[in-house]
Amino acid sequence: MTQMLNRRTFLNRSTMGIGSLALASQMFGERHANAGVTGHVKPHFPPRARRVIFLCMAGGPSHLETFDYKPKLKELDGQPMPASITEGQPIAQLQGKELKCLAPQFSFSKHGKSGQEISDVFAHIPKIADEIAIVRSMTTQQINHDPAHTFMNCGTQISGRPCMGSWIQYGLGSEAEDLPGFVVLTSVGGGQSQPIASRQWHSGFLPSKYQGVHFHAKGDPVLYVSNPPGVTRSDQERVVEAVNELNRLRNHDVDNPEIATAISQYELAFKMQASVPDLVDVSDEPQHILDLYGAKPGDGSFASNCLLARRLAERGVRFIQLYHRGWDHHGGVKNGVKVTGELVDRASWALIEDLKQRGMLKDTLVIWGGEFGRTPMSQGGGNNPGRDHHIKGFTFWMAGGGVRGGVTYGATDEFGYNAVEDVVSVHDFHATMLHVLGIDHERFTYKFQGLDMRLTGVEPSRVLHPILS
Repeated sequence: MTQMLNRRTFLNRSTMGIGSLALASQMFGERHANAGVTGHVKPHFPPRARRVIFLCMAGGPSHLETFDYKPKLKELDGQPMPASITEGQPIAQLQGKELKCLAPQFSFSKHGKSGQEISDVFAHIPKIADEIAIVRSMTTQQINHDPAHTFMNCGTQISGRPCMGSWIQYGLGSEAEDLPGFVVLTSVGGGQSQPIASRQWHSGFLPSKYQGVHFHAKGDPVLYVSNPPGVTRSDQERVVEAVNELNRLRNHDVDNPEIATAISQYELAFKMQASVPDLVDVSDEPQHILDLYGAKPGDGSFASNCLLARRLAERGVRFIQLYHRGWDHHGGVKNGVKVTGELVDRASWALIEDLKQRGMLKDTLVIWGGEFGRTPMSQGGGNNPGRDHHIKGFTFWMAGGGVRGGVTYGATDEFGYNAVEDVVSVHDFHATMLHVLGIDHERFTYKFQGLDMRLTGVEPSRVLHPILS
């Protein structure tokens, strides 16, 4: 007997029917269902970069000891900070305290043909002065670590929104068949190690398949990557096939995108049991490359993570984010920056050099920076002062992927307090990152709760064309 199907049942079961096409049109706007084999957006213009490596200096590196020299602070060391600058301004832990100028703790020198001015605390980063664009006028809206990371990653202080890595993977997809398209690595050392919440690499309202995967720095990078004793790879494959077949049967009835995600993630997890051990086995790396980075495989260091980042990039991973937790220097900023700087200096330089030697720098955007900077005012007394959180002006640098090297963009005032020239917001930074990937940030939207959501939000944002080649 022929079963009668009502309209609702028909639309529910017809995965390629009118209902799903209408839904795709409603959700994706300009984007088309056949916009590419892996992503949801056809590039709006020719991309200059294919992937992003974000070296996140978690804790807030002091721009005044690294990339933004202020002779005026040296001149006024120990004297009161002018009230006209600080009055009514957001301050984290120095609120209500006597505010005194603290001189830069290191000298600066000019480097490269471009004459980029960089702190002497770094021995290696100055060698790539002509490869990097230094942005000295970054600003943000959040003055404490966790919300500042959220704002930097997601373009909003609202927790639970998609981070930039998820946005990019959703838009462009991944070129890696047997690894996640978005990988996070963490290291620690040199200062207070503020925790990094896993929601910093969450997909928010985007399908969960686009969230980042945190690889552990020591031991197995992914839990349960190895089969238990007595379970062969063919046994595991049969289990995955059986579970996925059950999921497909259920998804045929309910058409739930999260079931589709589970299917794809089971398949990816099975592939990763072979690809991840190969990724972390660096025995195929010549000794001179290990020496270049200063990497000791398996030590969980920033150096080893930078080497893994290059190997991930070679394998098609779209977005790679390295957190180094150690830049929170409320006290002892001189020694703190020295120690932390030494932990990241060589590997940051080596990553650029290695990518360049392999012909990969031209299509890899490398970003270096933290969630905010540090105050020109001292925190703590005695002979070992520190610096508080600061959001009104700090420094990032970028290299590769369409970035014009040897450029200094923007400026803070003579105290390093306020960004006063070519001020850059977090949304400007996101717009520029998307631009080099071939995406127009204003046209890159996702329908959520009736709104066309964007990584760059609704405030006016601009692409930093002067730092692009």
